[in-house]
Amino acid sequence: MQIQSKLASEGLTIFTIMSALAKEHKAINLGQGFPDYDCSPELRERVSKYLNEGKNQYCPMPGLLELRKAICNKISRSYDLDLNPETQVCVTAGGTQALFTAIEAFVHPGDEVIVMEPAYDSYIPSIQIAGGVAISYAMKYPDYKIDWNHVASLITDKTRMIMINTPHNPTGTILEKEDLEALELLVTKHDLILLSDEVYEHLIYDEAQHESVLRFPQLFERSLAVYSFGKTFHTTGWKMGYIVGPEYLMKEFKNIHQWNVFSVNSFLQYALAEHLQDPVHYESLPAFFQKKRDYLTEALVDSPLKAMSSKGTYFQLYDYTGISDLNDLEFAKYLTREVGVAAIPLSPFYKESIEAKVVRLCFAKKLETLDQAAERLNKL
Repeated sequence: MQIQSKLASEGLTIFTIMSALAKEHKAINLGQGFPDYDCSPELRERVSKYLNEGKNQYCPMPGLLELRKAICNKISRSYDLDLNPETQVCVTAGGTQALFTAIEAFVHPGDEVIVMEPAYDSYIPSIQIAGGVAISYAMKYPDYKIDWNHVASLITDKTRMIMINTPHNPTGTILEKEDLEALELLVTKHDLILLSDEVYEHLIYDEAQHESVLRFPQLFERSLAVYSFGKTFHTTGWKMGYIVGPEYLMKEFKNIHQWNVFSVNSFLQYALAEHLQDPVHYESLPAFFQKKRDYLTEALVDSPLKAMSSKGTYFQLYDYTGISDLNDLEFAKYLTREVGVAAIPLSPFYKESIEAKVVRLCFAKKLETLDQAAERLNKL
């Protein structure tokens, strides 16, 4: 039997490739974005409590009501927006599942989706699986800013959705208020849906404010915003997230969600609902991660790698122009094999080839891990 793949490429993700290479060469993995430290003891204790209490059966399809209420309280505190936990929130199996389901819900065969590149590697395959066509806008080195007039020129009568990611992985940039205002005008004028990936919402630095779509009423009425407990609470392996939006969009989202995963881990939902009651667990994150960002930056200050200061996420780009003429993929492989530190190149996040000589390092690591990595990188 011949199988025709729905995807243009059947290759492995860059994360799988670089993590396997790191393991093979016993390199320090600053490539794939996961912490090498555990979540808080309080959260572990809450998970154990509810597991031991037998909270092992199905939760309601959109998520445990107590958790949805806690999410609404958090959003009200963070963004001064009151949501209905019954109709405007859905708990998902991580941010990626939320994004995939949103695309499946609203993108039909032939629909165009504008994607900002470098784009997280699940975006375009998800669009292709839905039968849609990804239209790329390439953000460029060194500032990775978005020209909204250029974005407007990409809109056609087939455009259905625009996808954004702020704080942005892999560049570490953030969208400013004027970006969201320009976007608000675009989606309103052209009757588009906005899918906003905001999984790094609390990882934002230098006293900046996260400009969520939730802060812009007209924009929110056309938006779905995706969040991740994995990114917020250092638990990427739990695959727990949520999505919020206006009722009419969430109704269709849940229509697809129920035939996808239906509902997600029960005992974790009970634990997260309790954990969210104390805002310090998420409001302390900017200072926590900024310390790590600054620590790695200072540790590499004498290195030929030049830091491009991260404004958000737990990633920072480094320019290697003064070191090598290799392209970014080959340079990342060189770092892993010969230097013993795994990095992620940016070119796999673009459809077209790029010339910028930058790689991404993850600083969501123990300080001793960052010390060990810096010691090796300073020998370049």
